[in-house]
Amino acid sequence: MFEKPATTTGIQWADYKGRLLLVEPHGVETGVQTALGPKDAVRADVTVLDGDGAPIEFRDALIFPKLLMSQTRSLVGKKVLGRLGQGQAKPGQSAPWRIDDPSEADVAAATAYVQKRDQNQFSTPAQSEPPF
Repeated sequence: MFEKPATTTGIQWADYKGRLLLVEPHGVETGVQTALGPKDAVRADVTVLDGDGAPIEFRDALIFPKLLMSQTRSLVGKKVLGRLGQGQAKPGQSAPWRIDDPSEADVAAATAYVQKRDQNQFSTPAQSEPPF
């Protein structure tokens, strides 16, 4: 009947490298205070669709990696699907996280997930006696 409050932990991208992600961007946040100073981020629901424990849902998450932001910021209100990968590291920097194109099998799996999720989202209320 009641949900527990959401946790404030971020997504540890390395834990999901190579896994199929469904990213549903809601908007762009500017000047989010972080330990490294103010940063921009994409606010999105991120779902890991395959592998151990799937589906794993991160609701209302902030996406800070720059390449992931550039791949999702213009797609607010849409669904972005792909496998989490990494690009080439520049000298002295970490390899950037990116979303690689999905396969046809990935698209089929994600379509089935979204249809099932959306079907369960709007259920008919149980019929009962009026409270008066």
